[in-house]
Amino acid sequence: MMMPVVRLLAVTLLIAIQAPSPFAAQIASLSEPGGYFDTDNLISNESSYLQVVPELETRKVHGGAYIGVGPDQNFSYIAAVRPSIAFILDVRRDNLLLHLLFKALFASSRTRVEYLAQLTGRAVPGDLESWRAAPIDRLVAYIDGAPVRGVEPLRHSLDAAIAATGVPLSAQDRATIDRFHRRFIAEGLSLRFQSTGRPPQYYNPAYRDLLIDRDASGHQRNYLASEDAFQFVKQLQARDLVIPVTGDLSGPSALVGIGKTLAARNEHVSAFYVSNVEFYLFRGGTFPKFAANVAHLPHAPNSVVIRSIFGRLTAPARPGDSSVSRLQAIDELLHEYDAGRIRQYADVVR
Repeated sequence: MMMPVVRLLAVTLLIAIQAPSPFAAQIASLSEPGGYFDTDNLISNESSYLQVVPELETRKVHGGAYIGVGPDQNFSYIAAVRPSIAFILDVRRDNLLLHLLFKALFASSRTRVEYLAQLTGRAVPGDLESWRAAPIDRLVAYIDGAPVRGVEPLRHSLDAAIAATGVPLSAQDRATIDRFHRRFIAEGLSLRFQSTGRPPQYYNPAYRDLLIDRDASGHQRNYLASEDAFQFVKQLQARDLVIPVTGDLSGPSALVGIGKTLAARNEHVSAFYVSNVEFYLFRGGTFPKFAANVAHLPHAPNSVVIRSIFGRLTAPARPGDSSVSRLQAIDELLHEYDAGRIRQYADVVR
């Protein structure tokens, strides 16, 4: 008479073990099939990314939900906006894998200097408390001078932390994450954004440049520039509220699903960082689908799009910058599009 009960308990336990975590389930439910883009995108190539932070504060863009594309420049915007939830939406599945690496690093790092040391495979300094108030320039100098140490134990520990998220990964996925981390370790803070088939371009900022960069008011606002900013992102990560999603901004379900999730939470988008993705949407003829997706996102009058502009469409705000960053109210973007005044990429960045 006991066998059916034992068997039932065993089956129940097996189902519980196989059931995805809520974090993994949300990623799976929102994600679309991955697409291709010809960059490694391990770090940003936007030297102007912090220039809009003072304007975010002036416009009172705070709280709510954050949506962004790409690697860890999102964390600096998240630290500035302080949302209750964040979605990192990118057409490349590799970006999701990179963010799983970042998530594991946040989980295994007590302070920002430990995070940066583990990201670059450098020896973690002793007496972490003494580093909490250190300026970012001191952290950069330390990492630049520290030796690479203990890479294999570190990789093993981070792989275990990634597995603990419950996100199903193939052997190829795990190899990709390992390759990404070893790039950070091999190149350290000299790592630059790179396109497939081309060497790193001199005008792309090195990672150290992004770390020490200043906003338009002269303040260092990278998420690793202050312990408070780092700890905010760390806590959001610990609560599984930085959710990487694979999807096209003009796709059929990912951004739509994020909008439905926010509506269910009675939450609105406060900031939507699109980088220069709109350029590619126009080139592919899918900007109208993107505009329709944005129109269905819950948003407020002060909700904004954060975009980066490259090339000759606008002059850099600072000498040496290869990009310009700007804000636009989501309501204004949708109004201009509906009025027929946005029909090509130049109209967006005008």
